[in-house]
Amino acid sequence: MTAHKAGDPTTLNRLYGRSSGHKLRASQQALVDTLLPTIAVPENGEVTSRTLFGDDRPLHLEIGFGSGEHLAARADMLPDHGFVGCEPFLNGVATALGHVRDQHLANVRIHRGDALEVLRRLPDEALSFVYLLHPDPWPKARHAKRRMVNPGPLALIAAKLKRGGEFRLSTDHPVYLLWSLMVMQMHRGDFEWLAERPRDFLEPPGGWMETRYGAKSRREGRRPYYLRYRRTEQSAA
Repeated sequence: MTAHKAGDPTTLNRLYGRSSGHKLRASQQALVDTLLPTIAVPENGEVTSRTLFGDDRPLHLEIGFGSGEHLAARADMLPDHGFVGCEPFLNGVATALGHVRDQHLANVRIHRGDALEVLRRLPDEALSFVYLLHPDPWPKARHAKRRMVNPGPLALIAAKLKRGGEFRLSTDHPVYLLWSLMVMQMHRGDFEWLAERPRDFLEPPGGWMETRYGAKSRREGRRPYYLRYRRTEQSAA
């Protein structure tokens, strides 16, 4: 795994962002009160497919799932896989719970909080996919250390992905795109970029469900970029 120093300013100890917005509707609050406790990631202990779903199915993790449309679509597409979604924003969690209820998704677990907390509790090489779709770009240079794409979080993601597992990243922000390409290049011992031609990162690949934010960026004239990385088979020095 790519090493990083404990005092590295790009070692992220927590994610930044708001936790609530407008007041929930009564129906949304009911989902938070009744459905969320039944599918929430346990507060303590190791997080594995077996502890969450009772078997050894492939496990996916989405970091900051927004309103949950991508999480729900992928879970619906792959009912024999397990999906863990992490999102601190209560309104997004409530919307995602609506998708889980309406689509009868039994293979979704939700953590309302920091994805780094869940990542740290996963065994190494537990994940088949990790998704980071349209994260907050924190465009100001002084906030760069708050970006999820930084050496500390990437080292953690690399450790938790299976060899050959996939890390999917999307952004429509030019600063975040260039930053991500630069930082991911630094981690080429852990990740192989799955792009052979420009169209490979200018258009979503098969099975990539567009998020609400991605669709909005297209409508407003901003191009989303789609980056896919495979966890390398060999250990980095």
